[in-house]
Parts: sequence; C-alpha cells; structure tokens
Amino acid sequence: MKGLLFTYGMTAGGALIGLFCPFYGLLAYVSFAILKPDAMWPWSVPPARYSLAIAGCMMIGWACTKQATFKLGRAIVPVMLISGFLAWAFIGAFKPHHQDLAWDFVERISKIVIPMVVGLTMITSTKELKQLAWTILIAQGYMAYEMNSYYFGGYNLLRWEGFGGMDNNSAAIALVTGIGLAFFLGLHSEKLWQKGLAFFFATLMANAILFSFSRGGMLGMIVAGFGAFIVIPKRPRTYALLGLAIIGASIMAGPEVRDRFMTTFIKKKTGEREASAQSRVDLWSDCIDVMKKNPVMGCGPNQWPMIASTYGWPHGKEAHSLWMQTGAELGLVGLAMYLGFYLTVLTLLWQVTWKRTHVADPWYKYIARMSFTGLCGFVVSASFVSLESLEIPYYTAMLGMGVLKLTSRPRYLSDLDQVEDDLAERRDEKLANELDSANIEHEYFDDDFSAYPEFTSTHDDVTEFEVVSAAVSNEASDPS
Repeated sequence: MKGLLFTYGMTAGGALIGLFCPFYGLLAYVSFAILKPDAMWPWSVPPARYSLAIAGCMMIGWACTKQATFKLGRAIVPVMLISGFLAWAFIGAFKPHHQDLAWDFVERISKIVIPMVVGLTMITSTKELKQLAWTILIAQGYMAYEMNSYYFGGYNLLRWEGFGGMDNNSAAIALVTGIGLAFFLGLHSEKLWQKGLAFFFATLMANAILFSFSRGGMLGMIVAGFGAFIVIPKRPRTYALLGLAIIGASIMAGPEVRDRFMTTFIKKKTGEREASAQSRVDLWSDCIDVMKKNPVMGCGPNQWPMIASTYGWPHGKEAHSLWMQTGAELGLVGLAMYLGFYLTVLTLLWQVTWKRTHVADPWYKYIARMSFTGLCGFVVSASFVSLESLEIPYYTAMLGMGVLKLTSRPRYLSDLDQVEDDLAERRDEKLANELDSANIEHEYFDDDFSAYPEFTSTHDDVTEFEVVSAAVSNEASDPS
C-alpha cells in the first residue's frame, strides 16, 4: 500500500510542480528512474508510464521558465558528445533489419539524455546540486535497503532475480555508481543526521554489492575506492574514514564472496580462465571483429544480440561489455562519443578537485569528488556488463556537469550582494576594504577610480565587474 500511495502521490505532485518549478519535476523524474516503483512494489503498483506524465509537465514548465540557461561553460563538451551519440544512434536506426529493436534503443536513450540536458540547463546554484545529489542517493539507498531486507530475511533477491529488469550485475553496478555519492555526502554534510543517513546508505550499498556476487560490481567498488583516495582531502581524518570503509567492506565480504571475486583473475591448471570469464573474452573478440567489418556505423543500435548466433552464440546473447557492444553496434564513431562523454566528465571533474583550483563554494569540490568517484567505478565495472540504459550514471554525470557549468562562471559577478557574500564566506578583509574604497553601488558608480590606475584614462563605460576584477588583480599582485 505504501508503494501505491508513494507512486500516485509522487506522480501527481511531480507533474503539478513540474509545470511551475520544472527542476523539482526533474527530481521526481530522477527518483522514479532509479526506484522503478512498479518493480519495487510489483504487488501493489500496476505497470504504467508514471515517468512520462512527470516528464511531459516538466518539459512544459521548462519551456516557459526563465531559469534555464544554455550557458554551460566547460560542460558544453560532454553535452555535445552525448548529444552526438544520441544523434548517431538515431541515424544508425534507419539501417538495420530489426527496426523495432533499433528504435527501442533510440527511445530508451532519449528518455535519459534529453531530461539530463534539460536538467543541466536549470542548475544555477549549489542548492540545486545538493538537491540532485540527495535525490539520487535516497532513491538508490532505498533500493539497497530493500535488497538488504530481502537478504537478511532469507532470500537473496538481488543475486537470483536482480532488480527492475536488470540482472545482478547491472544492479550491482548501479550501486557502485551511488556509493561515491553516499561516502562524500557523509563526509562533507554539515548536519549529523545527514552524515549518519549517507553513511548508512553507503554501508547498505556496499553490502548489497557483495552479496550480489557480481565480480564486475566488486571490481567497480574497488576502483571507486581508489578514485576516492585520489580526490579525497589529504588529511588524517579523511584517510581514517576511507580506511575504515575499506576495512568494513573487507569484513563484510565472506570467504564465498572473496572466492567468487578471485575467479576473475585466477586461471585453471589447464591455463584457461573460469568459464564465465572466458566467455566474456570470446564475446569481446567477436565484437572487435564486428567493429573491423563495420568501423563507422557498426551493425546498428541493439543489433548485436540478433547477429550473435552467426558467431556461435545463442540468439539474443549480450556482449557483456557496454563499451564492446557499443562499438559493435554503433561503430568506432559512436563508441568514441559515448566513452568520450564519461572520460571528458571525469577529466574535467578531476581538475576541479585539485588543491590549487579555486572555487567560490567548497561544495563544488565536494560534489566533484562524489561524481568522480561514482563514475570511476561505473566506467570500469561497465566493461563487464551491457547496460546502456542504466540511468544513475547519466544523472551522476549530470551532477558533475552542473559543477563544471557553475565553476565556469566569472569568479566575481556583477551583483554586489553576491560579491559581498563570497567575500564574507572567505573572510577576505583586504579585498572587502578595496571594494568599499571603490564605492561600488548596485546600479551607479562614483567617478573616483584612483585606486585602479587601469581605469583612470577613461571610465565612462566601466562596469562593476571590471572594478571588482581590478581589485582582485591588485590583491593577487600584492605578496602580502
């Protein structure tokens, strides 16, 4: 009953609020994409297109809002790559014999990419980034809670049935992507209850990955831990927390889990890999052969399962690698845009986390760290599963692109109130004094710019932003 009430209430509320506040409609859409209500509560929630109602109202609200901006800054490159990938899939859908499968692929990707780009245009502040991060975490964390409930209740639902149409491997990779958000939200949240909730969800996710018995998920969690080590603040307290997380995960992994994971690398005495691992290698070799034969367009969206039988595999066999199957189906061009999307986001986020990178709000770095960690785990673990329509990595990337967008804005804005707020946060008294001495006002300026020789010759058209920039330049050149 709770599932039915939640689903109907969220659908009605998300659709209504999406008309007037489209960003909140986006949050409802994201939560449904991760939770999958009809899969979470199949006994009470009938299958229906709940997300479509929310998305339609959100798009109407977005078209009418003045909040959206296409000034994406450094996020423009990954947006162009993922948009190009969608366009390439659209073009490729005209070619293959199985048109229904090809257009189903385009439809599924469109339902993710279009809301992601639309949502990115509506992110204008740290507040929205935090709301998106918590929405992703709570939705994925609740899914982990339910899987743990089944497991401790005596049935490992995640291992034997998966979740929401995904097998255990795909579901585990979704959890890997979410665990980075959980860890860093727990690390950086201001309130104690927020820290406790985030770390609680992180523990549930880690445990669910382990009892899923997904080797790709376990490897992804290890890589996510390594990614967290790279970007985590280099302080004893943070290292201690990361160490405790690693020790806790090691304790939760029993002998059966460890033995299962080690079969990924250990060969038999005959020199062959374990059967499942060897089959993946053989599948990847066949995908590479398809890429050689069709390097530009591939065999068509969603077409590899239809031609797998020509290589001796059962009809409908997936390639068990997102990257290999993408290359086989959409060619090297499609693979370059799709993989390039994630790698570009990762590279730019890593630069944001550098100590020497200045940001106006420390939360930009916090969110960059959590997105970087989650995507590191996803990129590696996706090498073992075909899951192009898994939603959470796209929305984690959107979170990171929101940081790239906001950190691309001028450091000092023309709005004096915003400038003064930033100065107060950093307690930069010297710069505040220079601003006061310049007599900057919201709309009109005094004609005395003696403090800034750059503007003494002509200053009829000098803007507030230029004055503030001059103050900053003087500060930077003063070694004191």
